[in-house]
Amino acid sequence: MNFLNDLVKEKPYNLKSHVKKKYFLPNLLKLLEHHKKKSKEFKKIINHFNHKYNKNTHIKDFPYIPVRIFKKFNLKSIFDNQVHRILHSSGTTGNQVSNISLDKKNSKDQIDILTKLTSHIIGNKRLPMLVIDKPISKSSNNKYSARMAGITGFSIFGKDMTFALDEKMKINFNKFNNFLSKYKNHEMIIFGFTSIIWSNFIKELVKRKIVLNLSKSIVIHGGGWKKLININVNNKIYKKFINKHLNSKKIINYYGMIEQTGSIFFECENGFFHTSNFNDIIVRNKDLEMCKFNEKGFIQLISLIPSSYPGNSILTEDLGQIFGEDDCKCGLYGKYFKVLGRIDNAELRGCSDLY
Repeated sequence: MNFLNDLVKEKPYNLKSHVKKKYFLPNLLKLLEHHKKKSKEFKKIINHFNHKYNKNTHIKDFPYIPVRIFKKFNLKSIFDNQVHRILHSSGTTGNQVSNISLDKKNSKDQIDILTKLTSHIIGNKRLPMLVIDKPISKSSNNKYSARMAGITGFSIFGKDMTFALDEKMKINFNKFNNFLSKYKNHEMIIFGFTSIIWSNFIKELVKRKIVLNLSKSIVIHGGGWKKLININVNNKIYKKFINKHLNSKKIINYYGMIEQTGSIFFECENGFFHTSNFNDIIVRNKDLEMCKFNEKGFIQLISLIPSSYPGNSILTEDLGQIFGEDDCKCGLYGKYFKVLGRIDNAELRGCSDLY
């Protein structure tokens, strides 16, 4: 959609709610009509809501679809010959995965917006990048897993990208030490999925009693929290161990899902995730009514990015809590919130693939 070209020129967190409302819902409605015209399956779903949507529609009344519907149906708003890339979510053995079809334009939009959001954190520069994962190879059939998509997306901010783990998911100390010998006193990005950084990297450093001084590093991580919560490792403990063994002062968690790639939520210095100019969040109670601030409920994610598939408004299987809007002490505008975990008995769907 052309409006994204103008929106990407703005700073991603500088619009207050009353300004954001003027463009957000109208463009969301345009996307709704676009997907209804292009996807017969999506049109059938929306018709079941039996509601007329117009410029006076409140964001809470905008239709949403459950995230697992992408595991059941191949919803897309493009022809087969327009599919440029397919993203698929993680899943346990025997479980279906989401398949998200992108055309060239939507793929570019995702990268442009991810670049805008990440540049707010690291600036407009490329830094040496240490990836806490095994090496990935470019998919021959243009299919990307959640991990591959994440690494590929963030790789545009790195140079001399080095994978710290080998094929067995063990630390490759030759590559690791070579990287450190060149960049230990430089700014660098350390990127990976939350559970992999913990289980395959930090725990090994603890075991070997390795303590590094990477005070200029920026650690960016996301996904895989369910595995850590099950062993009583929370965000505070996670940061404590990274700080102790890497001496990294800037550790940034992000929240997002393959069904809305590019539309991620970064954690601010006060520990809250923030919406940007490109996305929004609603929390709903057990009756699916919109919660007030500070009430816990099911997370609904809304994004202006998806145009090749109808993923603009998704009810997730995550629990969350919104604390306010435009008044976080970090100074960023937008809603600020926390993710509290998965819905009980929900299908296990982490952001990091099982290997």
